Amino acid sequence: MTTTTHDIVAKLWGLCHVLRDDGVTYNEYVTELTYLLFLKMLEETGRENRLPDGYRWGILARREGVEQLDYYKSMLLDLGKARDDLVSAIFTDAQTRLRKPTNLKALTSNIDQLDWFSAREEGLGNLYEGLLEKNAADKKSGAGQYFTPRPLIDCVVRLMQPQPGEVVQDPAAGTAGFLVAADRYIKDHTDELYELSEAQAFFQRHNAFVGGELVPDTHRLCMMNLLLHGIEGGVANIDTLSPDGEALSKADVILTNPPFGTKKGGGRPTRSDFSVTADTSNKQLAFVEHIVRALKSGGRAAVVVPDNVLFEDNTGRRLRTWLMDLCNLHTILRLPTGIFYAQGVKTNVLFVQRGRIDKGNTKAVWVYDMRANMPAFGKTRPLTVADFANFEAAFGADPNGGSERQDQGEEGRWRRFTREMIAARNDNLDIAWLRDTEAEAEEALTEPEDIAAAIVGHLRAALEDIEALSEELEPDNVADPAGVPEAAE
Repeated sequence: MTTTTHDIVAKLWGLCHVLRDDGVTYNEYVTELTYLLFLKMLEETGRENRLPDGYRWGILARREGVEQLDYYKSMLLDLGKARDDLVSAIFTDAQTRLRKPTNLKALTSNIDQLDWFSAREEGLGNLYEGLLEKNAADKKSGAGQYFTPRPLIDCVVRLMQPQPGEVVQDPAAGTAGFLVAADRYIKDHTDELYELSEAQAFFQRHNAFVGGELVPDTHRLCMMNLLLHGIEGGVANIDTLSPDGEALSKADVILTNPPFGTKKGGGRPTRSDFSVTADTSNKQLAFVEHIVRALKSGGRAAVVVPDNVLFEDNTGRRLRTWLMDLCNLHTILRLPTGIFYAQGVKTNVLFVQRGRIDKGNTKAVWVYDMRANMPAFGKTRPLTVADFANFEAAFGADPNGGSERQDQGEEGRWRRFTREMIAARNDNLDIAWLRDTEAEAEEALTEPEDIAAAIVGHLRAALEDIEALSEELEPDNVADPAGVPEAAE
């Protein structure tokens, strides 16, 4: 983020004090600002023709007092019924929490006074991304659960190398971080799409990026983010683990950080095509099955998962066996702790390629341990792009793990484990060989927010273990003696 963009983001975040004075809660800040910023940014980019007649930023900003607030409330209701699909997606069921006309006037006046010339020059999408990151970094907002650290996203995208003409999917899109980064990667390698034909450029803007997001307010932020980066729609407000998820386009590339935990009320996925995880409420296991089924033959994926996906028995083991049969699980990155704003759970990135046959695709798994002997990341030691340099060098230039690789031995971070070695571990992929210094690193934490995040992480990890054990003890959750379920289509 440049200094100019940082300054504008700081000014926007400062407006949250106005919102708080009117009773708007932390988790509603960015949603409330998004409504106003959308209208202003359409004016700044000359695209107000997307709005119904009579609804323009200038009309709203000029009004005063109760008349302005009433006009704004009416505007939100009518924009939710707009013919423009993207406009209606952002404003569906929209309503303001503002009650005082003076606060709305303060917001519109302050937004008008921002340096919009510089914002346009540096990219309105970058400005909005900065606001989302600021919101995620604020523990009180609770938005961290929807925000994957940008250095991690950029690392994954560089390794996966999305190409023009490929369908890129995120089945748990959040605020669209992975999709926006994939779009940026392609634009950087095609001179902002100018090297492509008109038809190819149209595909990139309208059809290349697809996905789903369950939470309505997060979906609004997602659609706004896509729009400001020149991507038209593509992400539906759906539960990917419901039958709606079956309708998502088959993908060449899947990049995602699915939600952790279990479905509320212990509910199971309702997908008719699920056979491996149909009996579990563990969402991350179910998302892994979705990813395998949604990949085209030869397609590739990178997915962030918590440790329990690597070691959970019964459904977890069946899923891993099935995954390694249908896909080449060529790489696992063990991520350091403390890198997620609202989650202290231990996480990994699985890199897979969907096989062209349905048996025996994984011959060996390479594991990179970026967790042991690493600093405790947090507010005082944020994650950076440079932290991934050694892993990217070890991974190599082939997005499907085919580059020449060198096992670094028991003293190194990068090791190879054959399929036979993994089978001898009962397909447990939670592989570690370096001494874990996590406790020592956590003792060095000084910021109260970082200490609290570490404590919460341990509690959540314990809760995950309890939930997994509870599922194993359920009488209707016994492993099928017949073995691995049938292959995905």
